Amino acid sequence: MTDYDTGPTTDTGSFLAETTGTPAGGRRAERSRRRGPGCLIALVVLALLFGGLYLGVTKGVDYVRDQFEGTPDYPGPGTGEVVFEVKSGDSVAEMGRGLKELDVVKSVDAFTEAASANPDSTRIQVGFYTMRLQMKAEDAVNLLVDPANAVNAAVTIPEGLRVVDIVERLVEETDFTKKQFNAALADTAALGLPAYAEGNPEGYLFPATYEFGPEAQPADMLRAMVARWEQAAADVDLVAKAEALGYTPHEMMTIASLVEAEGRGDYTPKIARVIYNRLEIDPNPANGLLQIDATVNYALGRPGIVVLTEDEIDSVADSPYNTYEQPGLPPGPIEAPGQAAMEAALNPDEGPWFFYVTVNLETGETKFTEDYDEFLEFKNEFREYCETQSDRC
Repeated sequence: MTDYDTGPTTDTGSFLAETTGTPAGGRRAERSRRRGPGCLIALVVLALLFGGLYLGVTKGVDYVRDQFEGTPDYPGPGTGEVVFEVKSGDSVAEMGRGLKELDVVKSVDAFTEAASANPDSTRIQVGFYTMRLQMKAEDAVNLLVDPANAVNAAVTIPEGLRVVDIVERLVEETDFTKKQFNAALADTAALGLPAYAEGNPEGYLFPATYEFGPEAQPADMLRAMVARWEQAAADVDLVAKAEALGYTPHEMMTIASLVEAEGRGDYTPKIARVIYNRLEIDPNPANGLLQIDATVNYALGRPGIVVLTEDEIDSVADSPYNTYEQPGLPPGPIEAPGQAAMEAALNPDEGPWFFYVTVNLETGETKFTEDYDEFLEFKNEFREYCETQSDRC
């Protein structure tokens, strides 16, 4: 007996398998495989979104917390010690950044806010200050506004000092010895002198007031003086103007030192002119001799303002610094000229003078002439001043 099916079987999977060659269930598996990377990307995107949302919420919470808790600041009083330098021209914000880098204050804002609340903060002085680590910003400001807390040594070097005089002044004002300063001077390459000084610091240690920090050594102090001279030389355009006048920079520094030693105030450009006239006009009443007392006193090893005797002049007749005997300029500066003397040497007055005499040591009054007989009259006036009015002669 033959069995008959009651109708065709409607198995979709089997049908598709037969008509497409894809195994049963294959389409579903293929869709799962195709959805895999897309789902992964979607998950990554969602993670990033939720991560960004988390960070945003966290920062927002931190921001809100800062608003309620205030600017980050240490409670103080702090520990340990650190030296902080306030430099010329520093703003409050620059001080704050420097203090934060040293971990003296917790934030720049804390320092600037504390400074704004203290009216004395506008008068913080340049110098070095010993401070604690992790101070309360208000305490840091209070320390800086008191100049008594500065630990730097202020040393004033006046115009007209020789190197030996400058060393004596430094020994008096610092904790170092003459031997230590002389050792630093001996290392001329480390001083930063210009090549034309030929290793001689005379005239190149600039007169000024210096603030030396607690860690400064003799070599640091002397280098600072040479560096300050470099600044002054640039300010007066030393090299270019010396060349325009027909002199080397070293010769110009020598002339400036003579002007410093011999003159004062408005008289210095005239004294410079007398020096140039004696050097450049031939023949002249001085026969090419500068005849400057200060150079002979330098040869004698003493400061410049001392009246000479004939015997003293003769005692150093062979010295290149004896401008009564040796024509032309001495071999180098005889003392440290200030910027005013440098400017006078570079910008001499115009005039015919060959002679000058300072007739009053207190006021600096100086008289000029091109006539030798009048010059002798000025000398007699000075002698009378010395005999009747002054014991400085």
